[in-house]
Amino acid sequence: MSRFEQQYEEWLASNIATERNPRRRELLDKGLGHGTVEFLRSVWFPAIGNLNHLFPEWEVRDFSNGYRYFDLAYMPGGAKGGIEIQGYGPHARDLDVKRFKDLCRRHCLLALDGWTFLPIAYLSITDEPEQCRQLALSFVGKFIASDVPSTLSCLEAETVRLARRLLRPFTPTELAEHLKVSDRHTRRILHTLIELQLLDIASGQQRVRTYKLRL
Repeated sequence: MSRFEQQYEEWLASNIATERNPRRRELLDKGLGHGTVEFLRSVWFPAIGNLNHLFPEWEVRDFSNGYRYFDLAYMPGGAKGGIEIQGYGPHARDLDVKRFKDLCRRHCLLALDGWTFLPIAYLSITDEPEQCRQLALSFVGKFIASDVPSTLSCLEAETVRLARRLLRPFTPTELAEHLKVSDRHTRRILHTLIELQLLDIASGQQRVRTYKLRL
């Protein structure tokens, strides 16, 4: 069993075990759709590295007192992020005028309620997974708090902010140029932030080449 499969099974079982809403519980018991699972396997997990703060088949009430379900809700710290996997058939080729209007109205009403959407085409998951991973990273970046621990020095805090803005691996040289400090001082800062578990090593073994934000 792969690392993803193990975490996926534990994550889904935890969502089912803690759900008290019978409507959502019924959906979870049926299992997630193929597109949602492939998104998690091929896009989200490789980009983010975990399934934290994700809730499948998340139920929301719309302004018409109806129930709507996101394929996935991403809610770190109470934030509202909705992820929907758009299959080519039901969401595009076979979409009639009435359903198209309803889809647009649904997105409008939920956006007004504070939800940020990440619609992903299933064909993009299969054909352009790397682009989808970049979208997932940018999506997560919108919900990362802008503040940093007060115990950090000015340069350490700016390093964390830079990592949050980039949301991609960066080199010590890039950081040194940004902070206007020496390579030796840059590596001391990076070493400290690794110890504080704010950054991770992205590549390199004997000599680290790139660093990334810990998500």
